[in-house]
Amino acid sequence: MQKLSKANLETPGHKNEKVGEVVSTKMHKTIVVEVSRRVPHPLYKRIVGKRKKFYAHDEQGTANLGDVVRIIECRPLSKLKRWRLGEVIRRAAQVAAQPKDLDNV
Repeated sequence: MQKLSKANLETPGHKNEKVGEVVSTKMHKTIVVEVSRRVPHPLYKRIVGKRKKFYAHDEQGTANLGDVVRIIECRPLSKLKRWRLGEVIRRAAQVAAQPKDLDNV
């Protein structure tokens, strides 16, 4: 008879997901996603914002700086990467002029 455990009750293939903002796309096929959450302080009970950065695999390079994306947990891909890009939820507003173009004016 099979034991009933928490692992058996979960749906097969269910992975942890997080939503955050892309803060870096400078690496090849890798993005850095900052996930923010609001939690009460353990002692003072005041709501405090906490942030954590996750390295995620972006095979096609679809995510851009400032995009809001969903990342999905996966097997370890490198020393730091344990997440992959699920989808781009909201694109960041694109600026017409780049900062380097404004220096020449």
